[in-house]
Amino acid sequence: MGVWIFVLIVVAVVAVVALVGLAMAIKIVRQYEKGVLFRFGRLIGTREPGLRLIVPFVDVLHRVSLRIVTMPIQSQGIITRDNVSVDVSAVAYFRVVDAVKSVIAVENVGAAINQIAQTTLRKVVGQHTLDETLSETDRINIDIREILDITTTDWGVEVTLVELKDIQLPDSMKRAMARQAEAEREKRAKIISAEGESMAAAALGDASDTMMAHPLALQLRNLQSLVEIGVDKNSTVVFPAPLMSTIGELGTFLARESAAAAQQGNAVVDLGKAPAVPLRTNGSAKTP
Repeated sequence: MGVWIFVLIVVAVVAVVALVGLAMAIKIVRQYEKGVLFRFGRLIGTREPGLRLIVPFVDVLHRVSLRIVTMPIQSQGIITRDNVSVDVSAVAYFRVVDAVKSVIAVENVGAAINQIAQTTLRKVVGQHTLDETLSETDRINIDIREILDITTTDWGVEVTLVELKDIQLPDSMKRAMARQAEAEREKRAKIISAEGESMAAAALGDASDTMMAHPLALQLRNLQSLVEIGVDKNSTVVFPAPLMSTIGELGTFLARESAAAAQQGNAVVDLGKAPAVPLRTNGSAKTP
């Protein structure tokens, strides 16, 4: 009886060990992954997605994700070429293109790319001025991605995209830029106003030439003004008259009146200087 119990225990232990070994031997590689197989620490090859069997305690299978990874690059305090301190953060997108290199060439590919991306961001932004950093972000993104590609190619990683996410400026620089932008807007407003005045003056000159060539045009414009005034209910009485001809006639009238007044004054002076005329009364001469 004891022998049978011992046999049952051995069979149970063997079954458990076999089940554990089978569980350790069965590996599943997902569709977006690729397996890198090592046997006694030596590279054997890669395993495609699906159900894969390995030798327990002998083989080690590393699963490597081939999906695009989004990696934020933390904010960096950077001094630009024109000595302005800014805080710049970015985001990088990369994916593994060679699973074997990503496992053998670098210990932790994510941490390595994060560190090299931070130093590259500081280096590239430091070579540009503040205005270039704010206006030429596309060129900076391309420069950072190209530098990262050169480094990460040996790691079996491809950097697909790098984008500057946020640029923080000092408060004093923000105020200075706000004043500069306000002055620039005022300058454009003055230029636009001056151009409008110039165009209006040119249009008025053309209109005056047309009215001089066509006198009736002024009368038509007066009638149009009467129509515009008559829209509102008011007690204004308007007598339209050609302005220039009225001023000319008024000047002629004043000149004529001045000449007449001058002639009348000369006549009175001549009369006062006339010699006395003797008067005769009853045959005797009297001087008045």
